Amino acid sequence: MWRVRRECADVSGEVRVKSVQPRLRADAVRNRERIIAAARETMVEFGAEVPFDEIARRAGVGNATLYRHFTDRRELIHHVTLSVMSRIADRAERALAEESDAFEALRRFVHDAVEERIGALCPLLSDGIDPAHPDLLAARGRLDAAIEAVMGAARDGGQLRADIAVGDLMVALTQLTRPLPGSGCLDFDKFAHRHLQLFLDGLRAPGRSELPGCAVTLEDLRHRCS
Repeated sequence: MWRVRRECADVSGEVRVKSVQPRLRADAVRNRERIIAAARETMVEFGAEVPFDEIARRAGVGNATLYRHFTDRRELIHHVTLSVMSRIADRAERALAEESDAFEALRRFVHDAVEERIGALCPLLSDGIDPAHPDLLAARGRLDAAIEAVMGAARDGGQLRADIAVGDLMVALTQLTRPLPGSGCLDFDKFAHRHLQLFLDGLRAPGRSELPGCAVTLEDLRHRCS
């Protein structure tokens, strides 16, 4: 990705050189989005080490175009991670805005998360990103807030168990939507949706049993996994 250098003078008259990121052309934006989408799909199918040739082929672009946007695998994984987090946050925000029933918004979001392949992508992407990157922190903050808003609305309405937190939901989503290794199950989604609905029934208030331990937050998960 090329950058231009711009000279400008501050109030003291001293000339400073700034690096300016140019705005991508519309076709370049489309290519970039296709590459990220293709990388998401192929990483689910083949793993994080999928050849760049396959990603480029799936995106319908040449290898040179892929490398022009993403210089190495780590950079591509970083942007795939941002894409996944943004898309999941979008789903949560839309569900809460469009559903009149708070628990229905939660149900819709949980099933939508299956479509984003969250269970397959999370373990693939976790080792290829910088957790302290500002873009990642911003995306994570938005995602955390969006999911908490959905759960908070259901909790405030007396529909969601009070002893459940965002971390509990994300653990279940990750585990229940992760395809079985070596299963060759190409139509996994229908099974995931079925078991997620059973899980959602268990989230409804009042709870039928006392859960062991404490409600798990996302911060708990990050601390325990670090």
